[in-house]
Amino acid sequence: MRHCVIIVAGGSGSRFGSAVPKQFLELAGKPVLMLTIDAFEQALAQKSHEITVVLPQAQIGYWQQLCKSYGFATAHKVVAGGNTRFESVKNGLGSFGSFAAEDLVAVHDGVRPLVTPRVIADTFAMAAEKGSAIPVVRVVDSVRLLGDDGKSQAMDRSKLRAVQTPQTFNAQMLSAAYDVDYDPLFTDDASVFERAGHEVWLCDGDERNLKITHKLDLTIAEKLLESE
Repeated sequence: MRHCVIIVAGGSGSRFGSAVPKQFLELAGKPVLMLTIDAFEQALAQKSHEITVVLPQAQIGYWQQLCKSYGFATAHKVVAGGNTRFESVKNGLGSFGSFAAEDLVAVHDGVRPLVTPRVIADTFAMAAEKGSAIPVVRVVDSVRLLGDDGKSQAMDRSKLRAVQTPQTFNAQMLSAAYDVDYDPLFTDDASVFERAGHEVWLCDGDERNLKITHKLDLTIAEKLLESE
């Protein structure tokens, strides 16, 4: 059984307000993306595993320079992404060749460097048993549903969950699910998997597994790492 990992890192830094894409910003002495790769390397060290990083073609050379500068030697492949996340994941899937029936694949955001070994292990274990595993956390804020007319209505937050990554699947099933044309409604891998008629199973995520999107997220991540 192979444990395959696709780390999608296609950010431009525009929402973050930085000239440097956020996956390359330094956190705890290393670029964020290196911390993310190492999180999977450490969690899967005792298992047969492969890691593929998907980057925009224009960023691959810069990433290779960073790896040399930081002496980063964790084994991983690098492939060019597409115009959408859907296309990037599809390219990542293609980097592993054909999948055996028992192979698993996890798709993870490159800017979630604080993913824990427990979350990684749990998603792989559930995907091996059920075919899919999506880590989620409870929604703590009150939420409202906005209609086309501008009016809103309260929703029961106890029935809502915020979705994280890694989203982990039976590799053959996910690869076949991606053999379709892109649809804007494909917001993540679970939505592609579900469209193919498969059931999406949820498992516990972790509040620390934040996605670095804004500058405040980087500050929070620094504090969380300091407290470990």
